[in-house]
This record gives sequence, structure tokens and C-alpha cells, in this order.
Amino acid sequence: MGKDIGRTRSGLRYGWTTGSCAAAAAKAAAQMLFTGEEIRQVRLMTPKGISLWLDVESITRIPDRVRCAVRKYSGDDPDVTDGLLIFAEVEKKEGADLQEPRILLDGGAGVGRVTKPGLEQQIGEAAINKVPRRMITEEVEAVCREHGYSGEITVTISIPEGEETAKKTFNPRLGIMGGLSILGTSGIVEPMSEKALTDTIYLEMKIRRETGHPWCYVVPGNYGMDFLTEDLGVDPDLAVKCSNYVGEAIDDAKLLGMKGILLIGHVGKFVKLAAGVMNTHSRQADCRMEVLASHAAMAGAGTETVKRIMSCLNTTEAVQILKDEKLLDEVMDTVMERIGFYLTQRAGDGMEIGAVMFSGEEGILCQTPNAQKLFERIRRTG
Repeated sequence: MGKDIGRTRSGLRYGWTTGSCAAAAAKAAAQMLFTGEEIRQVRLMTPKGISLWLDVESITRIPDRVRCAVRKYSGDDPDVTDGLLIFAEVEKKEGADLQEPRILLDGGAGVGRVTKPGLEQQIGEAAINKVPRRMITEEVEAVCREHGYSGEITVTISIPEGEETAKKTFNPRLGIMGGLSILGTSGIVEPMSEKALTDTIYLEMKIRRETGHPWCYVVPGNYGMDFLTEDLGVDPDLAVKCSNYVGEAIDDAKLLGMKGILLIGHVGKFVKLAAGVMNTHSRQADCRMEVLASHAAMAGAGTETVKRIMSCLNTTEAVQILKDEKLLDEVMDTVMERIGFYLTQRAGDGMEIGAVMFSGEEGILCQTPNAQKLFERIRRTG
């Protein structure tokens, strides 16, 4: 297919995720397994609602098993996975007496394994995130039902160049070893160039301001948006996504004359704000454990506890340690004090600013004193 599946307002091309590649390859392999026909293109409807026709490559067919691949395309997003072949091998397991098809999904060579807690998958499982996992399973189940098959099907996703490529990513630091993750929440890669992102932040906020809405929520991305809508029950149209550019979003709000903004973000990103870090991308700074460890020490944590926090690979582990030590509330209070200080310093006079920080396990961890007032004001004027 032609690779130009759409462009951003800045003219940058969209791509498709490793999750879309895996789901499309699994669907094609399943179709070939049941029909016996060779398939060179496969249609995939992504969670974003964009329909893709993807080329199928490297086809191997033997009795009861088919293996094929779809090539990753990142559009204009700088991504080390661009051009990699994502393989799916689908195999029929006869003998199971089932009412519905049962899909057994796993990762093969080049797909990383989870070795630390705090990620979407359990320790020992393949690093295939929940949305791609659902996409793969649903596509294969649909093919099984179409052909009246209700037995077991194994699906193995592999990336021959995955282990080597993963060395160029943050996977090892996250405790994902041996390969890449199968990722994607929308199925589509949206270009992440700094200029395009900051232009989009400014434009979204400008539209809200010019349509008579001088108050809004600001969230980094999908985690923040999901928490806002699913946990807090907020209309997503009242929020602006800022990616990692918290400082730029505050500057834009000031420039546009916004009256107030409430930032809502996951502890993995927002804890960095307590150190005055306003670009939360890990390439810019990673002071998460330093912030949590120092605030734990101020709360009376012993040397061994501080060392344990400093050795954590993710904030989920660190938050659990603080909870176990009965230090979580006190640490979150002082962390939020610093976050409030730096946000107010960046915003200056004339605009109200607040923040809410959450985790997937604990929900809201802490918030600035004015957060509830801002929350109600934004919802009322939205």
C-alpha cells in the first residue's frame, strides 16, 4: 500500500505501530492457515479508526502452521523500529473440545520479556502491551469464527532484529530484556517532532481560548487522558495534550491569556516537576528516583530504604516501597509542594495553575491545594 495514510496539521506523515504490524501479520497468517491461499495484503482497522491495507511479507506455509510478517513504518516519527519486520506464526492445535476458539499468545525471538514489576504485563511474560494483545487476539478469533473453528490457536510474535535494536531503547532500564516491546494504544504512530508537538499544543489551547473557554486541563498523553475520562469522568474535549512539554504548555497558556490550567499526570512523569524539570522526556532528565529518595529521607526513611528507592527501575516499585514503609502520604505531600512551587514560578502572575498526580495502582497520590477548585471551574465553564 502507499505509505501516506494521513498527515498532521504540520504536514508530517503518520505511521503504524508494532502492535498494528503484529495484529495484521497474525490475521493474515490465520487466514492463510484456514483458506490455504496466499495473502499478500491484509486489512486492519486500528483503534484510532483508521483502516490500513498492509503488505504481507516473508510467507512460510506448512501443514497446520503459517508464518508471515508486516513491516513497521514510523512515518515522520524518529523511531529505531522503523523498517523492521514483525512476524506472527499461527498454529492450529487439534483435539481441544471448546465452545469458542482459544488464542494462546506469546512472544518469540526479539520480543522482550518483563523482568521487573510495574509494567502492563507480569514478570516473565512477553512485553506485548494490552491494546496490541487485544488487537491480535480479536483478529485471530474473528478468522477462527469465520471458518467455524473452535479449537486452540497459538500465536507467536517475533522480531528477528529485535534484540539488537532494543539496545538502542530504554527497554533494558525498564526491565524488559531480550528484545523490543509490542506497543501502541491507537495503532497509529503520530509524529513526535518537537516543532509539530509544540505547534499542536499552542493551537489546541488557542482554539479553546478563542471559543470562550479560558480554563482547561492539561495532560501529557494517553495515560493522563484515560485517567481524566475514565477515573474522573471528565469530557476529553476539556483537555489539551502536552506530551513531555509541560513548560511550553504553561508558556502557551500565559501567552494566550488563559485564566487557569490544571495539569493531571502520572507519577512517572510528573514527579520530575518537583525538581523543576519542565520537559519530562527521559532524554532530557531522569530524576524520578532522586526526587522520591530525597523526599523519603526528609520524611525519616533510613539509609537502606533510600538505597532501595534509588535502585528502582520505575515509580511503581518506588511508590510501593514508600507505601510499605508508611511514608507515602508524607512524601507525596512534600513532592507536591515542590511541584506547586515550580509550576507557580513558571506561570508567574495572572494565571492560576495547579496539578494532580496519580498512579495506576493508587489513583490520586497528591494534588495542589487549589486543584479541586480548578477542577470544578474547568468542568463548569467547559
